[in-house]
Amino acid sequence: MKIRARSPLRLGLAGGGTDVSPFCDEYGGFVLNATIDMYAYASLELLDEPRVEFESADSGHTVTSPATAPLDCSGQLALLCGVYNRVVKDYCGGKPFGVRIVTHSDAPPGSGLGSSSTMVVTILKAFVDALNLPLGEYEVAHLAYEIERIDLGLSGGRQDQYAATFGGFNFMEFSANDRVLVNPLRIKPWIANELESSLILFYTGVSRSSAKIIDQQIHNMEQRTQQVTEAFHAVKQEAVEMKAALLKGDFAAFVESMRAGWQSKKRTAESISNDMVESVYNCAIGAGAQAGKVSGAGGGGFMMFFVDPDRRPRVARALQETNGQVYGFHFTDNGSHAWRCE
Repeated sequence: MKIRARSPLRLGLAGGGTDVSPFCDEYGGFVLNATIDMYAYASLELLDEPRVEFESADSGHTVTSPATAPLDCSGQLALLCGVYNRVVKDYCGGKPFGVRIVTHSDAPPGSGLGSSSTMVVTILKAFVDALNLPLGEYEVAHLAYEIERIDLGLSGGRQDQYAATFGGFNFMEFSANDRVLVNPLRIKPWIANELESSLILFYTGVSRSSAKIIDQQIHNMEQRTQQVTEAFHAVKQEAVEMKAALLKGDFAAFVESMRAGWQSKKRTAESISNDMVESVYNCAIGAGAQAGKVSGAGGGGFMMFFVDPDRRPRVARALQETNGQVYGFHFTDNGSHAWRCE
């Protein structure tokens, strides 16, 4: 019996960074995001033999070892090892078991679409189905967060795990003691269609380490400088403003919120933008885009631009003259799920 699972990647529309401690612990964070039809995938098969076989089909990296616990998580496939260790510890009485897992993703690591966290959710979802684990959506997302941020010590926020698990358009609230509230938004079909037609998703071709950028944001926040604190509060407020604009279909307000949010986000850490990002941004604006921002921590990865649908081909052509690639996408309502195949 083979278990397959997939989870959607997400576009960070507004509020990104306010889901990271210590800001959300002290002030509370708001994030607006939406999942798209790009996915992280995992196939899992329980083995009779006491060995683990992990493979990333994207990178070609593999791990094969006796089924012991805990596995060494210092190698290339740390995410798989981390999920396995936690499942063995929390749900199997510390007794390791044989398993084979193969993963792949529609987006590269460091894309800004939450690919790493989405992969953790996907692997965990496969284990939930294979072992009949009693975990609901909130439990899966929270456990995925703990595995990545605490067990593996990888810096980052909380929105990605919840977006991948729940799916759809969500306004998320983050507060102290890891309290999270996911508010699904009932977006009218014409509004979702117009937004989808108005957004261009562009991969800069540069994969970056979100952890380094987030570490800089955390350091800046811990310094309690007025400029950085005010910038985070402005980013948080734009999530509220953009949510209201989206629910009403007020795209003029949506554009203003995206512009303001991008300017505020850049003030939270120097490495969020750079010459390459600014060059791509100016290229899109010069061709007719009305607003733009990075999706995720910044520094590269995917960028998104809001453009009048009638001008979309012109902006897309201009962007394709750079070193990146325009991606087509559709919004999706479904979160992480698993199924069995004989």
